[in-house]
Amino acid sequence: QVQLVESGGGLVQPGGSLRLSCATSGFTFSMYAMNWYRQAPGKERELVASISSANIGTNYADAVKGRFIISRDNTKATMYLQMNSLKPEDTAVYYCRTFYEGRTYWGQGTQVTVSS
Repeated sequence: QVQLVESGGGLVQPGGSLRLSCATSGFTFSMYAMNWYRQAPGKERELVASISSANIGTNYADAVKGRFIISRDNTKATMYLQMNSLKPEDTAVYYCRTFYEGRTYWGQGTQVTVSS
């Protein structure tokens, strides 16, 4: 079955960096686009970044453009989110997502807290 497992979250000071990972299994990772979403307390889940299957195209939410970098390693079936210059408003649970054979799959999420 399809599994998405996030890791790498934690507590970081404003201006700091974190690197999230999303390890996948159960499908041919290299053939599918992947996304990072986040959900802050009391807010709706929002799209943060997307990456195409062939690692050619990326897109970012305006709020993270220039600070976050999405990437993937198709040999490891893993996606990454490098987060730099973190701000308190980046505090949220971060989820990876894919759409495979007509279904949306989510990971369990990893908490990112930006606070001094």
